[in-house]
Amino acid sequence: MNAALVEFAANGYERASTNQIIKNAGIGKGMLFYYLGSKKELYHYLVEYSLDVIENEYMSFINMAETDFIKRLRQATHLKMKCFVENPGVFNFLGTFFLGSDIDLPEKLQKRYANLTQRGYDIMYANIDTSLFREDVDVEKAFKLIQWALDGYQNEIIARLQGEKMTDVDFEPYWEEFYGYLDVLKKSFYK
Repeated sequence: MNAALVEFAANGYERASTNQIIKNAGIGKGMLFYYLGSKKELYHYLVEYSLDVIENEYMSFINMAETDFIKRLRQATHLKMKCFVENPGVFNFLGTFFLGSDIDLPEKLQKRYANLTQRGYDIMYANIDTSLFREDVDVEKAFKLIQWALDGYQNEIIARLQGEKMTDVDFEPYWEEFYGYLDVLKKSFYK
């Protein structure tokens, strides 16, 4: 599975090579197609598996009772980074999938993806106490700016850590830096 995630993430569906997948996995081609039938079925299986990981190891742990938007984002970012460290192949695969899948998904997977996308939106924005924001701030625009800032910081950290063995990285300095940015955001948008 990891070999397939890596191959599709690196090359997309069309250019991904099942020969490279079996070589990297150390299995025979017959074994791959015995269990999954075709390259397309393998891809669909990986989409399903990756959505399971995001749903069960990330989204289901976000505390919706937290009504402070920045605190909820802080929590979600922690969980997302933990999930990324434990499942880098899934995140890399989904990164290429989200940027524009070059294969049609069955209706069942399209619906699941749409539902999960909506659930993710709800997790981040539902039940937020907007009274924490200053009166002169457009809350919807603040949501977007804060999310963009945190996504940008997260992408910068991932780029800085490229090639590092994640289990050996001391994340404490990164979290301290991250908390500093959250304080700036809070001072900028909150009362």
